[in-house]
Amino acid sequence: MALLNFLRPAPATPPRDAHLPAFLQGASIEVMPRTAEKVEDFAAILPRGTRVYIAHIDGTPIADMVATAARLRAEGMEPMPHFPARIIADRATLDDWIARYRGEADARQGLILAGGVPQAAGDFETSMQLLGSGAFDGFERLHVAGHPEGNRDIDPDGGEAGVSEALRWKTEFARRTDAKMAIATQFCFEAGPVIEWAEAIRAAGVDLPVHIGVAGPAKLQTLIKFAIACGVGPSLRVLQRRAADVTKLLLPFEPTEFLSDLAAHKAAHPEFAIEGVHIFPLGGIKASASWLDANSKDQE
Repeated sequence: MALLNFLRPAPATPPRDAHLPAFLQGASIEVMPRTAEKVEDFAAILPRGTRVYIAHIDGTPIADMVATAARLRAEGMEPMPHFPARIIADRATLDDWIARYRGEADARQGLILAGGVPQAAGDFETSMQLLGSGAFDGFERLHVAGHPEGNRDIDPDGGEAGVSEALRWKTEFARRTDAKMAIATQFCFEAGPVIEWAEAIRAAGVDLPVHIGVAGPAKLQTLIKFAIACGVGPSLRVLQRRAADVTKLLLPFEPTEFLSDLAAHKAAHPEFAIEGVHIFPLGGIKASASWLDANSKDQE
């Protein structure tokens, strides 16, 4: 009997991407008013109830933002507009934005961030000031920004002191409020640095769940351009290695391998901080939606 047991094949190891469909459940995606205009009907390409972030780029009229949120709500999505502190002039402007989002789009969620402009337009410099203002009382969910590979706008020296202090403040804010909070990160391309970062913030007492940012399918040149502009750090080497392989240079880059690695880690370590995926559709919303649909289904 012992010999028979010895000869019996070991159980097959599930493929790395076997855990991906479960990991992608509840994934969110991001639009801007001008990119949303290219989609005829969001209900035709995304599951009902999908959380759709609405990026507020400096100079975009609030009327366009609110109209996009209202349209998403009407088409069965859950709108989550951005509130970038540095482009909001004052408390009156903030209150007006919130009233319009709540009244016209029934918006109940928001991404609170500093914003990507170097100088503040008015009274607000940081996301902490927005959160501490009390203006978001009554929101069901508030997300804040995370930076697995650092952020030189916050830490010009390339360190992590500023981003770490901000995450600790936001964690304490979440503990004393009723809002559900999570960290939504910048897009990354390599699982190793993300896993190390997620474990490091947990060890530092930051217990907010993480929604990892990922670039949707896109041309390699497009991703490299955005990655450099957005300050993506160590994981940029994934794209650089691919660019050096002429056989892959013209093929669209997809996030399957990166997310499969994270999904496998989550399956092996259920307490892992990452609970969701947020897609930046750098190659177009429809391409990202199609990829999400194809990879969210359980394998036969």
